[in-house]
Amino acid sequence: MADEDLQISGAISVGSWDWDVVADRVTADPAFAHLYGVDPSAARAGAPIRHFFAAMHPDDARRVQAEIAHALETGEPFESDYRLYQPDGRARWVAARGRAMLDATGRAVRFPGISFDIDARKSAELRLQALVQLNDALRATGDPADVAYAAVEILGRLLDVSRCGYGTIDPEAETIVTERPWCAPGIDPLPSILHFRDYGSYIEDLKRGDTVAIGNAYTDPRTRDTAEGLKGLAALSFINMPVTEQGGFVALLYLNNAVPRPWLPEEVAFVRDIAERVRDAVERRRVEQELSVLTASLEQQVEARTRELMVAEAHLRQAQKMEAVGQLTGGLAHDFNNMLTGISGAIEMMQVRIRQGRIGELERYSTAALGAARRAAALTHRLLAFSRRQTLDPKPTDINRLIDGLRDLIQRTVGPGVEVETVGAGGLWPAMVDPNQLENALLNLCINARDAMPDGGHITIETANRWLDERSAKERDLEPGQYLSLCVTDTGTGMTPDVQARAFDPFYTTKPMGEGTGLGLSMIYGFARQSGGQVRIYSELGQGTTMCIYLPRHYGDAEDDAAPTTTTLPVAAEGHHSVMVVDDEPTIRMLVVEILEEMGHTVLEAGDGAGAMRLLGTGAQVDLLITDVGLPGQMNGRQVADAAMALLPDLKVLFITGYAENAVIGNGPLAPNMALVTKPFAMDVIADRVRAILEG
Repeated sequence: MADEDLQISGAISVGSWDWDVVADRVTADPAFAHLYGVDPSAARAGAPIRHFFAAMHPDDARRVQAEIAHALETGEPFESDYRLYQPDGRARWVAARGRAMLDATGRAVRFPGISFDIDARKSAELRLQALVQLNDALRATGDPADVAYAAVEILGRLLDVSRCGYGTIDPEAETIVTERPWCAPGIDPLPSILHFRDYGSYIEDLKRGDTVAIGNAYTDPRTRDTAEGLKGLAALSFINMPVTEQGGFVALLYLNNAVPRPWLPEEVAFVRDIAERVRDAVERRRVEQELSVLTASLEQQVEARTRELMVAEAHLRQAQKMEAVGQLTGGLAHDFNNMLTGISGAIEMMQVRIRQGRIGELERYSTAALGAARRAAALTHRLLAFSRRQTLDPKPTDINRLIDGLRDLIQRTVGPGVEVETVGAGGLWPAMVDPNQLENALLNLCINARDAMPDGGHITIETANRWLDERSAKERDLEPGQYLSLCVTDTGTGMTPDVQARAFDPFYTTKPMGEGTGLGLSMIYGFARQSGGQVRIYSELGQGTTMCIYLPRHYGDAEDDAAPTTTTLPVAAEGHHSVMVVDDEPTIRMLVVEILEEMGHTVLEAGDGAGAMRLLGTGAQVDLLITDVGLPGQMNGRQVADAAMALLPDLKVLFITGYAENAVIGNGPLAPNMALVTKPFAMDVIADRVRAILEG
């Protein structure tokens, strides 16, 4: 193998070896022997390979041994970089290149090679890598002690010392305080407070801002008398790099080594550079930390004051809430007592007339009871609209077409003294909304407008497309996007700011006692919010009022509403279907079952989802499932329907609900095989829905 095959660019050869692997005898030139700490005469005569590992850095020895073993086994070239301890105590970087020579059986018999001095190049590379690591560490988050520790750990490992630390200086007491030094295994930290005078006279150099680099404490005149104390600190050699500010000695970056070693000029320069970087980073982090503490203190004061204000506001809101609840419950109690009196009184009179045998008068009382029950249902509907719990049936709706269909009814309702004008925007976007509820809301707004104009006036119903940006959407408590508006403007008396602020409160009305429930506007507000929109009032006293409903745009076409909403099919459709009724209320279940049986259907009934599934599990064939949405137990009505349709794919479903369980049923339109009826319902309504869905 030619020597030129083993050269390293820019490296200086420091010796060669030839290892007789079979006899385990390494012969080497004097330069190689000196580098590895082996007596030259022994190296010329041949020494065991282990002698040449004695000077190798312990962190590198095991790796190099493994690489040599691989080269012996395979005959591949051996190339490795590692550190060797020199007589002066420094670890020097060398590179070794060689190749084992194998006999005919493939066994290694000789292993010649050359070593090169790469210390200068390798040290420069490692210092550059350390600077990159240091810059990353100094930018990382943490307190000043974390920053300092990250830096001294990088520096200590790079220069292979026993200890490295950064401390603050008390120049008067001539002491140093170190929070977290980095220490090599087996090395203890310095005392938390160290007095320089106890370990030599070099403090005078540090005060002047001079670097102190001592290779051997026993030979330096500044530490000769205190060398034993320094030995006890594992600091027989050290670098003390002072950091000064405005002429004062404020901090120190130090490196200690347990055994003597020389400090190269490039090492001292590198430590000086690191010291300046660490000081800047630590002081910056310290200022940031102090500012953070100050900010936190201010934030705590603000938070404490805010909590006090929030508690006061909570008490006020609670008082207002209780007042609103009192008003709400009082109004409910008054209206429901009137209706319950009408219902219970009519039923009692029916019982009296039955006992008297005067059955001809029963129809008058039943009519009165039904009328009171319908008024109670209407009041409940308004309450659900206000609370955003009514059951909606949203459809893609053309608002202009809806207004045109209502115009005659609105004109008849407001009377001949009020002129009604409609201004429909061209190209109006459709809205996904319950058209029946929107009709009720529009009619209510027009009635309110009429009442604000006792001497007659003008009502304008206007639609428009609205594109609300961030600011305009925030003013209306909506998300930015595309909406359409439906506005009703009157030329009436207008509203005061106080009336506007309370207009949507339940049971709040400016009408005389007995002339209004105070739920009209609150119902419209609840309906709009439940539909994803908003209602806003624009009014000036004596100048009239504009009430605007904002609804989200529907991306699609509006449905054709030419088909009638209620269809009564021929009786011939009845009498040959199997129907299952699931409801936890026995009275409702009994009434629905009786209606179905009178229609001629076969009826199965269950009180909850589990009972319904048990019946279906017997193999029962069912054409229609009528189920309450809110069922007790583990399954709601929608889950029952889904499970039943998994068994009977052609099953049709009629949901019964008392309030907005849209999250359970689904917010969009129902599937073609599904329908919905809301409580309370008239018996003829449930019969019509059953006919319609069975023939659908």
